[in-house]
Amino acid sequence: MHYENSKYTLLMRGKTLKSSLVLILMLLGIYAFSQQEKSYKIASIAFYNLENLFDTINQEGVNDYEFTPEGPKQWNSQRYWEKSNNMAKVIANIATDITPDGPAILGVSEIENISVLEDLVKNNQISSRNYQIVHYDSPDRRGVDVGLLYNPTYFTVTNSQSRRLTIEGMDDFLTRDQLVVSGIFDGEPMHFIVVHWPSRYGGEKRSRPLRNAAAQLSRSIIDSLLAINPEAKVVLMGDYNDDPNNESVRKYLNASCKTNLKADQLYNPTEPLFKKGIGSLAYRDNWNMFDQHVITQSWLEEDRSTYRFYQAKVFSKPWMKQKEGSYKGYPNRTFVGGKYMAGYSDHFPTYLLIIKEVQ
Repeated sequence: MHYENSKYTLLMRGKTLKSSLVLILMLLGIYAFSQQEKSYKIASIAFYNLENLFDTINQEGVNDYEFTPEGPKQWNSQRYWEKSNNMAKVIANIATDITPDGPAILGVSEIENISVLEDLVKNNQISSRNYQIVHYDSPDRRGVDVGLLYNPTYFTVTNSQSRRLTIEGMDDFLTRDQLVVSGIFDGEPMHFIVVHWPSRYGGEKRSRPLRNAAAQLSRSIIDSLLAINPEAKVVLMGDYNDDPNNESVRKYLNASCKTNLKADQLYNPTEPLFKKGIGSLAYRDNWNMFDQHVITQSWLEEDRSTYRFYQAKVFSKPWMKQKEGSYKGYPNRTFVGGKYMAGYSDHFPTYLLIIKEVQ
């Protein structure tokens, strides 16, 4: 009898163990299912150098005669609208394989004025996005500015300003202002700075101090935003006219792609692409990554309930590239020398994907 009770007890314990295992497996299955069912929001932040998007009007006090019907490039209405349409085609396709709405935020450079942006956003390839414009006139001698387009479904502007670069002892130095736009992106405060740092005209070494000064201005803007909120999410995007390993970026902006960043460093998500030989423009058989995005460390936080940096990319489809000749594979630009190519830009756009988990 005692033996039978023991046998019964063992049998019941076995059944209890089996039930517990089934329950554990069920719970694990529910957890795994819930993990599979998690939803994410993904958005894109892009930058595109539009390469001389000029109107056809000769503006007094601006060195834009080259881009007029009488100028050497014979810049007439037909060419202007073709250029604008080509720019819209590129913008219409950036990141749409991941985010059907395309860039929620788009920084642009080498635009002559707000009117060319107004024409651009009305193009039927992107008009449904209802892009809004933030723009200020810069003192650049050629009249080119930076600007920001944003999709109001995602972003609401709360403040904007244009910051001028002045260099001691160079009172006649004129370049593009740096555009600072703050607002609410899908419920989160964010800041976007659009820049086009001084060119390498006259040689990289000779012009280097100008870009270093531009980097210092950019860094001071970021520091002022971090002083108000140390967790501020800031994106500095633009044509730096320098690569990620140049001192303007490494030293004066203090940006790196290292995983163990120091407290005062910024993160450069475009640097790993550059290290792989990927660039946004080509010159003399070398690829440069002038079109960069640098972000504050708050974009790298583990909190998945807010937007985090996910990935950086260069947008370079085959139809945007030269198909033959010595420049095969390069960006198919509007002009090569004085020859009209009816292309796009000498730069490829770059963009960031940002992601957050939703309940």
